[in-house]
Amino acid sequence: MYVVTLLSNPATPRLERATVEALRNAWGGGTAQWLAPDVAAEFEMESVPANRWQVWEDMQALGVDLVVLPAEGRRKKMLLADMDSTMIGQECIDELADVAGVGPRVKEITARAMNGELDFEGALCERVGLLKGLDASVIEQVLAERITFTPGGRELIATMKANGGYAALVSGGFTAFTSKVAAALGFDEHRANTLLEEGGKLTGAPGVPILGRAAKVAALEEISERLGITHADVMAVGDGANDLGMLELAGAGVALHAKPSVAAQCDIRINHGDLSALLYIQGYRRDEFVGV
Repeated sequence: MYVVTLLSNPATPRLERATVEALRNAWGGGTAQWLAPDVAAEFEMESVPANRWQVWEDMQALGVDLVVLPAEGRRKKMLLADMDSTMIGQECIDELADVAGVGPRVKEITARAMNGELDFEGALCERVGLLKGLDASVIEQVLAERITFTPGGRELIATMKANGGYAALVSGGFTAFTSKVAAALGFDEHRANTLLEEGGKLTGAPGVPILGRAAKVAALEEISERLGITHADVMAVGDGANDLGMLELAGAGVALHAKPSVAAQCDIRINHGDLSALLYIQGYRRDEFVGV
């Protein structure tokens, strides 16, 4: 059996009952269940419809995300999450660069790296090099003034943990940021790169080895083995090309507001919903959310 989930952005709910029922009827699905009024609904099916992606395109035009997953094993035991533009709304290195006066150049490199056009490690070194001499205290300033959490993140982590799950933050960004974000959102652990400092200023070099695509895959393998769970028990979420390895390996790999080239390689694409979408596609109802 499969479960079809339809969902919209909770901030601007627009999922209409008529839309859900029309699709259920067209696909011959089971009785529709509402997970949250006007936000998320689901129904079961015996197989994946042949016109799934055409219907997905039609739903996108309505501001609705469509996800089809096997009914068995929907609720995952571990969340492995990217940080920049996923758990938070910004790219930390872009914000540091903006303060340093090299924002446009660094943002261009970041965008190309996240779209898979540039080697991640090389792009990271080039961007960090442009920050050489920046006062390290700027990190705290950026954290306080520029970083915002993606809606639904706290509820996602709290709800999965309340149901026996584990949450790990794995970022191609920096520990100076992941340590604060992980603590604020309730992650069990975090991994990221380091920004080297000397005399209170950034040296313009990252610590090595650099945590990139391969390191995110390794994190999934290492943590799941430590927890005694399988890759199928993991839900991974990210938006950039360096996330693709872990998104492909996880039982549920979610491309969240991802770069087009990344989303095209993932079966779970959330373009309208927020992080609460990751609970809805696991079958959690809104009244089951923890930390609301």
